[in-house]
Amino acid sequence: VQLQASGGGLVQAGGSLRLACAASGRTFSDNRMGWFRQAPGKDREFVASITSDGDTKYADSVKGRSTISRDNAQNSVYLQMNSLKLEDTGVYSCVGKYNGISWYYWGQGTLVTVSS
Repeated sequence: VQLQASGGGLVQAGGSLRLACAASGRTFSDNRMGWFRQAPGKDREFVASITSDGDTKYADSVKGRSTISRDNAQNSVYLQMNSLKLEDTGVYSCVGKYNGISWYYWGQGTLVTVSS
């Protein structure tokens, strides 16, 4: 099973990015999927998640500026981030299948760097 994130890059503060995560090896259409990030020198933190029915949750730090979505036909999840801030810099990883305590699958991350 692989979760391959893409779409990261260098962006100026105030700009936007759309991250994508393509899953392979199994379908996640019945599972919650999400995004975590890890800033340099900091612990990994939850960013957003979406259930199979489309219910979403966001970290307070990105609420109102980010939108998580999914395409079950493509077995993919997306994260649209707007009004990016310097503190949004980090490696963003997608995750799949949540059991209420932990995530079963973690993907490789994509680096987002926000510059002033």
